Amino acid sequence: MKPALINAHAQQVLQAVQGTIGNHNPIADLAITRSWRRCLDQYQLDPASRRSPNVVEQPRLQDHRAPLEHMITVAHWQMSSLHQQLGRDGHVVLLTDARGVAIDSVFNESERAEFQRSGLWLGSVWSEDYEGTNGVGTCLVERQHVTIRRDEHFRGKHVGLTCSASPVFDAGGELLAVLNLSSVREEQSLQQHFKAMALTQLSANLIESCFFLGHDPQRYLLRFHPEAGFVGLLGEGLLSFDESARICSVNHAALELLGLSRGDVVGQALTTFLETPIDHVLSQGSEHPSVCWPIRLVDGRLLYGQLREPIRRTPLATPASSEINDVRVCLEDPRLQRGFARALRVLERDVPVFLQGETGTGKEAFAAALHRASTRASQPFVAINCAAIPETLIESELFGYRGGSFTGARKDGMIGKLEQAHGGILFLDEIADMPLALQTRLLRVLEERQVVPLGGATATPLDVRLISASNQDLHTCVAEGRFREDLFYRVAGFAVQLPPLRERSDKGRLIDLLLREEAKDERVRLEAGVRDRLLTHPWPGNVRQLRTCLRTLVALALEGRVTLDDLAELLPTTPEAVALTENPLGVSERQTLLSLIEAEHWHIAHVAERLGISRNTLYRKLRHHGISRPG
Repeated sequence: MKPALINAHAQQVLQAVQGTIGNHNPIADLAITRSWRRCLDQYQLDPASRRSPNVVEQPRLQDHRAPLEHMITVAHWQMSSLHQQLGRDGHVVLLTDARGVAIDSVFNESERAEFQRSGLWLGSVWSEDYEGTNGVGTCLVERQHVTIRRDEHFRGKHVGLTCSASPVFDAGGELLAVLNLSSVREEQSLQQHFKAMALTQLSANLIESCFFLGHDPQRYLLRFHPEAGFVGLLGEGLLSFDESARICSVNHAALELLGLSRGDVVGQALTTFLETPIDHVLSQGSEHPSVCWPIRLVDGRLLYGQLREPIRRTPLATPASSEINDVRVCLEDPRLQRGFARALRVLERDVPVFLQGETGTGKEAFAAALHRASTRASQPFVAINCAAIPETLIESELFGYRGGSFTGARKDGMIGKLEQAHGGILFLDEIADMPLALQTRLLRVLEERQVVPLGGATATPLDVRLISASNQDLHTCVAEGRFREDLFYRVAGFAVQLPPLRERSDKGRLIDLLLREEAKDERVRLEAGVRDRLLTHPWPGNVRQLRTCLRTLVALALEGRVTLDDLAELLPTTPEAVALTENPLGVSERQTLLSLIEAEHWHIAHVAERLGISRNTLYRKLRHHGISRPG
């Protein structure tokens, strides 16, 4: 957009907010009025700024995508359908996370350059505190559907866009993502405008319902509606409950049908609301229900429902058996086994655990496995990525806030992650990126075992066990003044070094587990040479890169067969991989040495005796394979 037009728009924004614009007020919509004022007063943004969009780098983008992989899978088909219904040309559909970072997109490839100039591409950050009034950012703050048309945007740079954005909530009522439709066409007709708005809202609701249906298959799921023919359709109520008939989650449609708030329903016994005996309700359950039956509420109203029974899973073995592997975590490498067992013992004694490892080594999966194996497995596991949350929001995310404590705050306040983790385990990923001022507050909370929300006056007792992680060396961060030394000693009670994938001796088992998970019910066969290539690749992106590669190979497989040609497109040959492929015996020897050394806890004499070689020969082999004892 031309500088003169951007400056003119900026002047219009300032006049409108100051109330000096005259008869025509382009921000008659109260949501836009509030947003423009936040942009000026709270974020101190310049509407005339022509700076480029903020785009997160690929590794950080993966950090934003990873927690929402299932959501992306659920949403992508609906995003493509929305794009097609609106004629495709001139439109882009974005899915962002709750931080406003675009994690998926659908658009015509021929229009890529135009959308990128507008900042509409993967990794772009559309939070309101950075880009001003816009569909995604304002939707995140308002927590409701918003449409921002052209000059309703705060920044003059964006007045060529029309955006419709709808929130997507999880089963607990927390904002999970935003579905955004943006158009770069000239001003749309009123009919086109309402069509885009309605379809975006409908698509967001469908994504939300699909996510709810699949979010917790280990609980009962009740679907209901006053009309039998509407069970299974968009307006149905969805409610999950556990074996004791305690309600665990509920969607917005169910609350409207019951005429109650979420706080009145979640945590209550289902029998509180039903006149129909619970035994009768449970007797109607099935893993694949297809028949509706009547349910009578205590107020006399009649509904029709279907009940899906929990999908039974074989429970995980106890850690003592060393068989703690499932598709979520593989711990057959001796170092991981030993680290896991020791970390679990100290965690049970309320000693904080610190996980150190390269990006993608599976720190959160390791932490989640500790939670599942601990005595707190039935209590919350709350994970927060300190690097993925803007500095202005991380304090409220951790500590929560009382209603009205700052401009833009929800009127009923918000419970912070610390309180959400009460009784369970809190996982702070990338803790080295936590702002210094916040480190001070966190230290006080960990020492005093109580938390005070922003804007609150009363402290709440806190019982959490802490696991933290970083891909940075905390000793270095302390030396450089980027991390408090006293907090370091508080969070690093017991440190576990997670090895990079290239050094793990259980790569083969991990590949098998991940491939089975990604293939689901499909039979996938690896052509000769593919497995060796996977084993010898250096995997700079570690487990995260391996999972993405396997997912792509499953998608590319024709008749369930993965070929070397498929793999070659994904993994360019590297000198390291060539060396290992040319010497597969070397790979096997290195893995054997690592396994034995870890099993013998680096007692070189015992390892040499088991191999039937001298210690000098063993030392030469260790140097040859680049194996050295961890510091």
